[in-house]
Amino acid sequence: MSTSRDELTALYERTQYRVRLARGGHAVIRIHQPLPAALHTLLPDPDAIWTFITAWNPRSQHRPVAVNRMRQRQLLARLRQLEPVPRITTGVGVAEDGQWREASLFVAGIPMTSVDALMREFQQHAAVCGRGHERARLRFNS
Repeated sequence: MSTSRDELTALYERTQYRVRLARGGHAVIRIHQPLPAALHTLLPDPDAIWTFITAWNPRSQHRPVAVNRMRQRQLLARLRQLEPVPRITTGVGVAEDGQWREASLFVAGIPMTSVDALMREFQQHAAVCGRGHERARLRFNS
């Protein structure tokens, strides 16, 4: 898929970034919107950096589900190697039209340098990021 940054931005802005809640259901992160209150308790401190990231479909190229699941397990293993280990919660990115879904992770208390390194390693165009309760934004892999 050869897609311009503007096209990717428009697609990402229409996506729901759903984070599973401990007691059931999910909270939805939307780009340009503040972090949902239901996710505040997942932050290790009020100013913690967080990201919503996936290893699925590198470079927006469709991969078989088995390959994507393997890559997601590798991403989780890499996150667990970080010091200190960030807080990790499962999630799913869901396209506005429901045509695609990607298993994802909400990661709180992660340095931005690690987010950048993981985007490069797992060949992701972008991740949704924020600090504390501030608005979610796209961070592109440069």
